[in-house]
Amino acid sequence: MGIIVWCILFAIVVFFAYFATRMASQNKEDGLHDTGLAILEFGRAFPKEAIRQLQTTADGQAVFVRLHDDKAGFMRNVRNHFSVHLIEPGRARAKISATGRGLTVDFLDVPHHNGTFEFKTPAEAAEVSLWLLGNYVVGDDMRLEHHAPPAKA
Repeated sequence: MGIIVWCILFAIVVFFAYFATRMASQNKEDGLHDTGLAILEFGRAFPKEAIRQLQTTADGQAVFVRLHDDKAGFMRNVRNHFSVHLIEPGRARAKISATGRGLTVDFLDVPHHNGTFEFKTPAEAAEVSLWLLGNYVVGDDMRLEHHAPPAKA
């Protein structure tokens, strides 16, 4: 009788281990390919920001977000949660990656997110680089407005 109980317990443990590894691999594969999930997560983190467009990396682990007022945002899948932040004007540097289909981005405020982000096409990478450039230019324009002398009438 004792051997039967041990066999049943062993089968339950094996089933649970199989189920847990399947769930973990499914979460890893999903990433941020689901744009609806990306919109919800970004909206939860920054409820007052209006999303204009999203661009997901080829592996689905990161999303660049274009906002309504030429600001940009960034989301990254970090194990079991999403790291979300706004890219402050002038606080990100981007250059084309070695493959030509991605960007190497340096986030000056959050350097742990620095990396090379590959997209499906070079056009997608170019689009995101324009968002980051627009964000950079907006930051420069704001600084110039604050330091410009008043116009004479």
